[in-house]
Amino acid sequence: MATVMQKIKDIEDEMARTQKNKATAHHLGLLKAKLAKLRRELLTPSSKGGGGAGEGFDVTKSGDARVGLVGFPSVGKSTLLNKLTGTFSEVASYEFTTLTCIPGVIMYRGAKIQLLDLPGIIEGAKDGKGRGRQVISTARTCNCILIVLDAIKPITHKRLIEKELEGFGIRLNKEPPNLTFRKKDKGGINFTTTVANTHLDLETVKAICSEYRIHNADITLRYDATADDLIDVIEGSRIYMPCIYVLNKIDQITLEELEILDKLPHYCPVSAHLEWNLDGLLDMIWEYLDLTRIYTKPKGMNPDYEDPVILSSKKRTVEDFCIRIHKDMLKQFK
Repeated sequence: MATVMQKIKDIEDEMARTQKNKATAHHLGLLKAKLAKLRRELLTPSSKGGGGAGEGFDVTKSGDARVGLVGFPSVGKSTLLNKLTGTFSEVASYEFTTLTCIPGVIMYRGAKIQLLDLPGIIEGAKDGKGRGRQVISTARTCNCILIVLDAIKPITHKRLIEKELEGFGIRLNKEPPNLTFRKKDKGGINFTTTVANTHLDLETVKAICSEYRIHNADITLRYDATADDLIDVIEGSRIYMPCIYVLNKIDQITLEELEILDKLPHYCPVSAHLEWNLDGLLDMIWEYLDLTRIYTKPKGMNPDYEDPVILSSKKRTVEDFCIRIHKDMLKQFK
């Protein structure tokens, strides 16, 4: 493990030293590909011994959607869980009060939303520090992430957490790259682009592919993609999910500061302790989860407006609806 960590550090140092320009784009692309491979090795160690591949905390998935609370220790995640779900998660003035994953359920607009209070992560979590691996592994199973930030502490915390999650293959508030990558048996690397490209050229693409021992592939770009986008598609294990930055403890900052923070995208200011703007947060969670409610009407009776069938944004067909009720229903469906 130490050698992999050392290799990652060496590559990160070299990337920090390298100036970013057209001449170094090829070299940087190669370094990024090497870094992505090492990170994957770190997450799924090949050895039989050790602690395994960073398993998450075993919490059975329930309800219509799953939302995870991620943040540094003592930012108010447990208080937020207690107020939103009525579940008890220990709250104290010292750090690392929560040591395991505590689930709760929010009933909102007819949907059951499972909320997970995850232990506080520390810098270096993606490299296995603290219980970072288990925390982020569990975060990967969520439909939406709430990054809880302390309004008093600097906004640099946001960047640090994003870095930890991105190192684990979670892409926040992003769409999957609009590029096609298809391996083939022969014919070399065929690189086509439908737009002017400023980040990738054939040489860089070939270098990244050769790092993955891919020598024959068709790659088509439909937008100005970066080396990172291409690596994400080749790796194939990336998760794209919505994220809300929950700015907690707003009762401790001035109105002027709050007005500035309120203009930032994906932000929701709250005070969990005083229960300020929790309704606004729930509205935002609902919007980001993008769930669909379908009301059913039993034969010869009025529609049931109390108990809708909830479908996710990605699965909205009649088939998905039937499976959601009972898998046998699909066999009898005409």
